[in-house]
Amino acid sequence: MNFIKAHFLVVILGFIFLCSCSSRKEVLYFNDIDSNNLDKNIFTPGQIQTNDILSVIVSSNSSELSAVYNLNQDQNQNSAAFPGYLVNTEGTITLPIIGKIAVRGLSLSKLEDLLVEKLKEGNHLTAPIVTVRLMNAKFTVLGEVNKPGTYTFSEQNISVLQAIGYAGDLTINGRRENVLLIREENNAKTYITIDMTSKNWFGSPNYYIKPNDVIYVNPNGPKVKSAGYIGNLGTFINVVSVSLSLVLTVILLSK
Repeated sequence: MNFIKAHFLVVILGFIFLCSCSSRKEVLYFNDIDSNNLDKNIFTPGQIQTNDILSVIVSSNSSELSAVYNLNQDQNQNSAAFPGYLVNTEGTITLPIIGKIAVRGLSLSKLEDLLVEKLKEGNHLTAPIVTVRLMNAKFTVLGEVNKPGTYTFSEQNISVLQAIGYAGDLTINGRRENVLLIREENNAKTYITIDMTSKNWFGSPNYYIKPNDVIYVNPNGPKVKSAGYIGNLGTFINVVSVSLSLVLTVILLSK
């Protein structure tokens, strides 16, 4: 009977060992990376959307004339904490002297060029320089990360990797081959799946996030199963082990 017990113990330990082993490719990022053959990153600028808050700074050879266009930057915003131009539901902002400008759907650089043209066409300023920045750029990271939440950024662009870094990286329970990127542009949502174990997405437009992007990290199989009645693998093994012990005890007592 001791032989039977030892046999069951070896089987159980072997089962635990096999189930606890994770594939290297399932855990590590960028398994197929080749340092001698990396794709070039492609950045496609995001588009201005409703509820964006824009900072518009105008300069020229005459600081006195330029100052007129930089006044009342909080005129479209109720809170003085955001001294910028709020893009309204019509997709426009209203600037001093220039008036109402349709900005929704433009990139920041396109808006800068448009404002420079309007200042030149109206002979308002000589050699004007316009700088536009998005003041409330944000993204959200949810799911199997260490610090899920909504984050703001001031850089012109940040990558998906940087965004996940803001959230403290993926937990060990996150599916690295199935990270979901949700993007909304022109009132249409796009759903993009990113495989973090591969470098194939490095050269795609999805390498960089855009304002209001949502990143969702799906849980892996063991994490999903742990939500059931039995729980995780360790709990399951404990249940099986106790059951076998009870069976063996009953057999011994019956002798």
